[in-house]
Amino acid sequence: MKNKSQLLIILEWTLIVGVSFLIARLLNFSLIVPVIILALFSYITFCYKKEKLLTLHLGLLLTIVIVFAKAIVDYSTFSFYYFIPVPAICMLTVVLFDDLALGFAVAATASMLAGNIANNDLSLSLVLFISSIIGMLSVWRARRRSKIIWAGLYVGIVQIFCILLIHLQNPFSNEILRAQAGWIMISGIFASFIVIGSPPIFENLFKVITNISLLELSDFNHPLLRKMILEAPGTYQHSLIVGNLAEAASEAIGANSLLARVGAYYHDIGKIEKAEYFSENQIHLHSKHDKLQPNMSRIIIINHVKEGEELARKYKLNPIIIDFITQHHGTSTMFYFYRRAMTDVEEDKEVQEEGFRYPGPKPQRKEIAIVLLADAVEAASRTLAEPNPERIGELVRKLINNKFIDGQLDECELTLRDLEIIGSVFLRMLSAIYHSRVKYPEEKDEIENIQPTEKNNHPKKRDKEEDKKNSFSTE
Repeated sequence: MKNKSQLLIILEWTLIVGVSFLIARLLNFSLIVPVIILALFSYITFCYKKEKLLTLHLGLLLTIVIVFAKAIVDYSTFSFYYFIPVPAICMLTVVLFDDLALGFAVAATASMLAGNIANNDLSLSLVLFISSIIGMLSVWRARRRSKIIWAGLYVGIVQIFCILLIHLQNPFSNEILRAQAGWIMISGIFASFIVIGSPPIFENLFKVITNISLLELSDFNHPLLRKMILEAPGTYQHSLIVGNLAEAASEAIGANSLLARVGAYYHDIGKIEKAEYFSENQIHLHSKHDKLQPNMSRIIIINHVKEGEELARKYKLNPIIIDFITQHHGTSTMFYFYRRAMTDVEEDKEVQEEGFRYPGPKPQRKEIAIVLLADAVEAASRTLAEPNPERIGELVRKLINNKFIDGQLDECELTLRDLEIIGSVFLRMLSAIYHSRVKYPEEKDEIENIQPTEKNNHPKKRDKEEDKKNSFSTE
């Protein structure tokens, strides 16, 4: 397998080098173009090893820049050079991949490519690069389309400011300056419209998800969430709490909090089909698993992952949300049914723990790992007789430590420092959820505890006694 992966890397790089030099040859570019492209793909290869198709995705985006730049330079005037969609592609990269460092690399590469195509215009490269950085910072983790429109305006304003500085260094006519300023503002707004309109296309193409799509999925009128509310209300309430825990923990360590919350909403949709077999949906005191063999219970519980995946594909959920469904248990052991099977088994037989493990895979993202931990902590905290902060803290530390020792967090990028922060966030939020209240006396008990003198001093009773005295006196 290792030799095969190395062979694929060699073939991939051979293809990248060949295509880069072929483009430079066909379009009469200087040899700096393939060097720039190779530098970007080298950065991606070494820094984004898990993103196997990222080079292909960014290659497509850079191809768009090259095609537009070549067409604009060949068939228009200098005023239209700022319509080269470098800021739009950079903002789109940040919106799609939620990574400023990657966007910065794309901005440097795309702006240099555009300047090279425009007769080695260094000033154009500099203006496009600076405005792209401003645009990316403006749209990073944007949750409203209006923020993207404002980002386009910022791009236009920054480009105009840069043009003014260039004008001071190398003066040209005011008419040209005014014309360029007008077209630059239009190009900024045009870039924002590209970023608003194109994500659905690239989401399906690249298998990524944007914050705007996540907000749409968080609407409780979504058919799957409505189905959960009606058919598995206990699971729905559990998912809400897990979502709140995961969102707060993700925010604390710098992960995508919105992705964690929405993924938590959908992580247990597989329980809808057999909701009555899961404790949070059981109204009666007796569990349905009491009458089942441990192996049968194991199949039902494990199947909620598979059924959730099938439901998600039926309702065409994004693949990243599906990952929350398939990975939120990792390869954890169902200890309750495993122990039952150990108790019920005959002496000459042995129960394999592997048979009572979820199929996995283990969480591949920080956000999914946080949902895994939040799911376990929320479920376990309900079993505490007296959920005070000390007991909750002990439970949280124990569960996180068990998941870590069991290797469930091996394939995500959570650090020990992250786990410490996550544990403290869980403790704070669960303590708030299970906070104690002052016991209020019932109305009946309150009246019975009133002293006799207090009873006589009751306003209504005193009025009635005075009325009686008055009636006797008149008789």
